[in-house]
Amino acid sequence: MNVETAASQMEALGKPKRLDIYRALIRAGKEGLSVGALQDKLKIPGSTLSHHLKTLMIADLITQERQATTLICRANYTSVQQLVDYLVCECCIDASQDSDGCEIDASLTCR
Repeated sequence: MNVETAASQMEALGKPKRLDIYRALIRAGKEGLSVGALQDKLKIPGSTLSHHLKTLMIADLITQERQATTLICRANYTSVQQLVDYLVCECCIDASQDSDGCEIDASLTCR
């Protein structure tokens, strides 16, 4: 991941309602949620939800799949893992050897 991609994804998650949508999809697991289920769950007007979903798709944070007449949305777990890795993998890398250590255990997320 590069800084531009990370910034784009963080910008996409920077609106509270968009973050609510993304968290709902993360919690839904691999089966995802239909657009209708998301709308019911989060009480968002259809046009507003559509706008937010488009932004999350452009940032590669979600995927969509049409199943007959239903549009299923899923979190892109690979993308979120890459963003988390990007943010924490170099935690404290420039800290002096004399520091008390890092507050984040990067070994838990870095690959």
